[in-house]
Amino acid sequence: MTALRIAILTHSTNPRGGVAHCLALAEALCTLGHEAVVHAPDPSGRGFFRAAACPTVSVAAKPIAGTTVELVRARIDDFLRHFASPAACDFDVFHAHCGIGGNALATLKHRRLIPGFVRTIHHVDSFSDPLLAEWQDRSIQEATRLLSVSRAWADRIEDGFGTKIGVVGNGVDLSIYREAPTEVDAIVRERWGIGVGPIVLSVGGFEERKNTAGIIEAFALLRRRHRQAQLVVVGGASLLDHASYDARCRATLSACGLAVGRGEAVIATGPVSQDEMPAFYRRADVLAFPSWKEGFGLCVLEAMACGTPAIVSRMPPFTEYLQSDDALFVDPGDPRDIADAMTAALAPMTRASLRAAGAARAAAHSWRACAERHLATYAACARVEREPIHA
Repeated sequence: MTALRIAILTHSTNPRGGVAHCLALAEALCTLGHEAVVHAPDPSGRGFFRAAACPTVSVAAKPIAGTTVELVRARIDDFLRHFASPAACDFDVFHAHCGIGGNALATLKHRRLIPGFVRTIHHVDSFSDPLLAEWQDRSIQEATRLLSVSRAWADRIEDGFGTKIGVVGNGVDLSIYREAPTEVDAIVRERWGIGVGPIVLSVGGFEERKNTAGIIEAFALLRRRHRQAQLVVVGGASLLDHASYDARCRATLSACGLAVGRGEAVIATGPVSQDEMPAFYRRADVLAFPSWKEGFGLCVLEAMACGTPAIVSRMPPFTEYLQSDDALFVDPGDPRDIADAMTAALAPMTRASLRAAGAARAAAHSWRACAERHLATYAACARVEREPIHA
């Protein structure tokens, strides 16, 4: 295999699953002897949400206080300005992980600045705005090669677009996500007023596809049995507008008599650093992740690596990479089913079984293996031959 220079494009520098995937993938590719550089628009100027053991480029971008269409258009243009010269396009492979990067690369291809690009599909959104839907489709249709993080999404795209898609999966860094506590654990508990529990963790903020409202309803049922239970909602950075769903969740919290704030029944942290994330997993008694739509569900592996049982939806992609005894599978539309799973996760024997199965499942997913699954596609798309490497 020859050494490649790979430009990886993602939509944001914030802590989202797709961004975390890009950084970890690039790090693994660099370990294999390639040069993988992650690019993302950075209106904050603060850089990526974590330090990375790979090159990164914070693409110059201005804050946009407009509609989602205006924001997406601006971010596509940010990439186009950055890659406007042949010198900026001095890569062998261009790899987009989002519709924003995919549209920019499609335009660069038409301008003959690049020969083509790879597009990884994490999941496909349902947009009511026709322009957003058109941009999403273009980022897929114009790609030279397509990859997906799950077989379920690969099958959907193959059926819809009539093209073959490789499946690359996901990974977890066991040196970061592990059961052994650090000094950060106590800091996180004190900062947010996390008590004796039980503690239910939800990752992704207040977002419809994460089924946050269903989690809240289930947690309210759990509180009837465990008055000191707390729901910790971590994350929420997104380019999309979730204001209406956030308001729905807040109304549900109010109707259930659940206060939000430090030390309250519900703690909403917003985005947190990667240094803190393992501490949240370790403190939680269970991860509640009964999503309606996921590309893969990277936080499930992270929780399992930290010794935390997971509740997931009884549907793909979870049924694709998890066995029946790895997690607690639920109907995402049934809050009582989710609440029963929360209670089941607290039973000592069930918890011990899930911890053991989860640890084994997490250990089977390495970023190196994920990176290696990209190499044949990269080789097929590489612009030039480079020096051989010996990984």
